[in-house]
Amino acid sequence: MRPLPPLHPLHPAAAAPPPAALPAAGNSMKNIIKIGTRGSQLALWQANWVKNQIESGFPEIQALIIEIKTTGDKIVDRPLAMVGGKGLFVKEIEKALLDKDIDIAVHSMKDMPGDLPGGLCIGAIPVREDPRDVLVSRNNIPLNELPSGAVIGTSSLRRASQIKYVRPDLTIASIRGNLGTRLGKLDNGDFDAIVLAAAGIIRLGMKERITQYLEPDTMLPAVGQGALCIETRENDADIAPILAVLDNRDTRIPVVAERAFLRKLEGSCHIPVACFGTLKDRELILTGLVASEDGTQMVKEVSRGPGASAEAIGTSLATTLLDRGAAQILENL
Repeated sequence: MRPLPPLHPLHPAAAAPPPAALPAAGNSMKNIIKIGTRGSQLALWQANWVKNQIESGFPEIQALIIEIKTTGDKIVDRPLAMVGGKGLFVKEIEKALLDKDIDIAVHSMKDMPGDLPGGLCIGAIPVREDPRDVLVSRNNIPLNELPSGAVIGTSSLRRASQIKYVRPDLTIASIRGNLGTRLGKLDNGDFDAIVLAAAGIIRLGMKERITQYLEPDTMLPAVGQGALCIETRENDADIAPILAVLDNRDTRIPVVAERAFLRKLEGSCHIPVACFGTLKDRELILTGLVASEDGTQMVKEVSRGPGASAEAIGTSLATTLLDRGAAQILENL
């Protein structure tokens, strides 16, 4: 069996017994792992990536993918903010995890609410894909050159508010559906441009469709954007050492801070909130944002500190924003 790397203190398995005390493969460690996921093309790509990582690191283990239809997949005619927010894409999968119908769940981290159900934890956060948003336009026109009144498709209040902040003359229209559906609506002329996460379009091999990468100073990413969340049951000694191999410290630390920021604001798709962190030489640089839905008000701050204090930095940054006007924006919403 492949030797396990040391666990970072932020890893939930760090408090588990040392590797020597964990069950050995072929003894009591699971030989079959059931991976729960949504059934969209992107979700299946992500789940298969995790499956391949597990099976290549642990050849004695077979990973099976279990597709689970979520409420968010069933409701495609209304913005998420109107029907319950991000949790709609994970609740049914988390229930299957708690019921032990699956062993792990693979989500897009940006779909995860700030708080997890009791008994569940984030077992691994693999290396992050490009966290930026991208613009895809029918005529390959960048954001600053789109004509006044151009229709931009997005179902995200975060994206809509930031677009309105820099281009209040553009028209925002709601768009739902998987990546192929959204691109199809763009190609059919329903929209002049759409805004998507770079990670999804890159993972599905459609990078050539990207018109423009929107840098964080223009479009601050969603919490966890570009990262995967591998969710598992707490204190699962069979699964913890396997997921430890998939965990990426340089991704986990910023995402821990971003999620602490989200929890403090009690954020979801209901409010335009963004937070993005980077780790440079063990220093965490975290940017947070709260905006009004129409983009006329925006509070944005940057915080720095040691990566080991990621959660405290995220919480502190959220508190700073609340004190500097975000509380009033949220109250108005």
